[in-house]
Amino acid sequence: MYSRKNTIRDAYYSAKISFKRNLIYLIKLQLLMRHFTFREKLQYLFGFPVIIASLGYFVDIYDLLLFGIVRVPSLVSMGLNADTAGTYILSFQMTGLLLGGILWGILGDKKGRLSVLFGSILVYSLANIACGFLPQMDFSNKINAYAFLRFIAGVGLAGELGAGITLVSESLPKELRAIGTSIVAGFGILGAVVAQLTVELAQNWTTAYFIGGSMGLLLLVLRVSVAESGIYSTIKSNEKIVKGNFLCFFTNKIRLIKYLKCIAIGLPIWFCTGILIIMANQFAPEMGIKNINPGKAIMWAYLFASVGDFLSGFISHYLKSRKKAMVYMLLFNLAGVILLLFSGPKSANMYYFYCAWIGLGNGFWAMFVTVGAEQFGTNLRSTAATTIPNMVRGSVPIMLLGFDFLKKTNSVIMSAAMIGTLIYGLSFYAMITSKETHNIDMDFVE
Repeated sequence: MYSRKNTIRDAYYSAKISFKRNLIYLIKLQLLMRHFTFREKLQYLFGFPVIIASLGYFVDIYDLLLFGIVRVPSLVSMGLNADTAGTYILSFQMTGLLLGGILWGILGDKKGRLSVLFGSILVYSLANIACGFLPQMDFSNKINAYAFLRFIAGVGLAGELGAGITLVSESLPKELRAIGTSIVAGFGILGAVVAQLTVELAQNWTTAYFIGGSMGLLLLVLRVSVAESGIYSTIKSNEKIVKGNFLCFFTNKIRLIKYLKCIAIGLPIWFCTGILIIMANQFAPEMGIKNINPGKAIMWAYLFASVGDFLSGFISHYLKSRKKAMVYMLLFNLAGVILLLFSGPKSANMYYFYCAWIGLGNGFWAMFVTVGAEQFGTNLRSTAATTIPNMVRGSVPIMLLGFDFLKKTNSVIMSAAMIGTLIYGLSFYAMITSKETHNIDMDFVE
């Protein structure tokens, strides 16, 4: 039986614990209700994580789209067929992205977001420098050598965006998350524009590869000062939490459906990029265009995709909805695709105009990757955010196979239209039925 003294002491400790709990709850509530000043917003949005992630994605996009830009001149200069060999090599690069997405996603959850940011950029920078030496390499089969190097580059390129978006999403307050990730993507996508301008100014495709690889190695030095995500650091040493298990997406029905929907949302972006834009020269004859430069098609599409990515974050912030912002942008994108394919004969400039229209509609790419990061817990977030966009990129070889198969019995335009009908149907369904993640708290585990 307790003495009166013990009873008073227990009551004191109980009141003390209750007070602490209530204080912590009030602090959390105050943080949730906090209104940031303009200066505080700028400090978050232009902090080191956002700047480094933006620069990283810039170099990533430069190197990712560079093959599409120099595909024709590089293959012709080595005596190879630009269409047949180009499709083959592009498929290898995109397959590398698919496999690399799984590799870097798992490492991002097991070893940390920074390990991916360092490792991935080193791999693709060295692979791109090696591509610049292809004319001097003594290989009997240049196609396979080029395909192998683009595969390695693809593996490296797969880690950049997912790790960067994950780091920024976990570093920013949830009220600023959409704007922060849109800044990363909006600036990063300009890498494609710079890649095209570099090729035009250098007048040499090998120089463009050397510049891309060198930019990556320079960025590697800048990344030394980046800090690890605070949310991830809290679970890193907890061995009881399973981290980076890719199979977890397939062992739970609800999680699997959520994962597949996230992938489906982004499919139209790479349908447009991989078929309508990179393969622009295949559409030219049917549209009455004498000559078209796929590099310029990529440049105009990504210049306006940059604008779209900047806008998507603000649109989502204003509408307080990720889903509404993505649906509106996809509808705009679809209108551009329909007009491109079915509005009759065109000039090269008109084709570039529609590429710019489609690129602006493609501007929900950052939003799509952010939604993938927001849907899953901290212990699977890097795996999700890295594999989801690379599953979309990795779907390009399948789209190209279907496109080439349909071209045997249909026109190029109708073949693209049939592939597109399936892709857009899946994307709209996934967007409408997915969970809204605007302002969701990301400090949770699966």
